[in-house]
Order: sequence, then structure tokens, then C-alpha cells
Amino acid sequence: MKLVTVTDLIKKGRFPDSHAFERVMSDVREAVDAVRWPPGSNTFTIYPESGKERGKGNGVKPIKEGFTAKLHDNGWRLEGAYPQAKDNDDATDDLQRVTRPGAFDAWLDLDSYNFQPFVVEWETGNISSSHRAINKMALALLTGHISGGLLVLPTRNLYRFLTDRVGNYQELAPYFPLFSALHVDTGYLGIVAVEHDATSLDVPRIAKGTDGRALI
Repeated sequence: MKLVTVTDLIKKGRFPDSHAFERVMSDVREAVDAVRWPPGSNTFTIYPESGKERGKGNGVKPIKEGFTAKLHDNGWRLEGAYPQAKDNDDATDDLQRVTRPGAFDAWLDLDSYNFQPFVVEWETGNISSSHRAINKMALALLTGHISGGLLVLPTRNLYRFLTDRVGNYQELAPYFPLFSALHVDTGYLGIVAVEHDATSLDVPRIAKGTDGRALI
């Protein structure tokens, strides 16, 4: 799979110029490149069929699992939970208790670099899910729980061959100025757009659901 572009929404302070950030981006690029189809090939070739009809097109979750598996090999923790709010234990009723956002797909501890962790989300849901994912990272950045985060999205060229209505780069792009307007002193927030290397009717479809996981 190829990384088409990285869009920096927030890039402030010393973290984006650090060796820690260089490590993060190197790992992410390596993990995107490691996603291959069919299994054992040197590229990512997708069956060019629209996912609009039931049973047609290619699945999304197996692609994500190939990406996160490579990050895990490089020392990332998968499904890292969002930190518990410090005042939750002091709340007196359910209305006062703050529910934590869901876990991040991948989480890299950066203690050795003297930075907070970095997180990555790979989109497998619709555009509403994309907004939740970027909001979750933005909140963690604003509250100082992370040094930065990346959301990985397919381009529209890839999206049309995937499960119908999955979030994609072009559909989220109109909201980039909103995310960029967040006020933080230091940290990083970005969007990665990914795409297939080629199309072919001679390769199998990527199964929907959790079948066909071997994409690295």
C-alpha cells in the first residue's frame, strides 16, 4: 500500500522537531508499506469492484489489521485505553462522571524520549466515525495526555472499492480548518491518506469482517 499524503493539522512546539516524532513517522510509513495484497506479494493490488451493493467490494478491517500488526511488531501497544479523567472518582452521580472515549487503535509509549504517548487511528467506519476518531485525539492532545495523533484514511480512489460509506480523506477535508484552529502549545495532529498500488480482476476480494487477515 502506498502513503499518498500527510496533512499536518497541528504542528507546534518542540515535539514535531524531535527524534520521537521521526520515530513515529518512520514506523507509520513502514506499517503502511507493509500492507500487501494478495498475501505474499510485494504490492497492494485491489479487486476493482464497488462496495455499494451487499456482498460486493472489499473489506476494511483486514487492511487495518495488517497495518496495526506491523506497528505492534515495532513496539506499539494495540487498543490502548484513553486515560481515566482524574476527577471521575470524586463525582457524586452519573451525570458528573465523564465517560472516557474509546481505546486508540495503536499507542506508542515515548517515555524514553521524555514525551507523552503518540496514538494512531485507522478508519474502518463511516464519516461520523472519522469525526469521532479525530475528536478523540484532539481531546487527548488538548488535555496533555498525548504528544500527538494520526488518523489514517483511504483516498476517494481507494474508498470506492471498499465497504460502502467508509470514511475517506476527501470527505473529511472540509473540516481540516476546524481541527487546525485548536489551541495547543505543543503537539501534533495529522491525517494520513493511503491508496492501493494497483487494481486487478485477477486478485481475490479482501473479505469483509475478520476473514483474510494476512495483509503483511
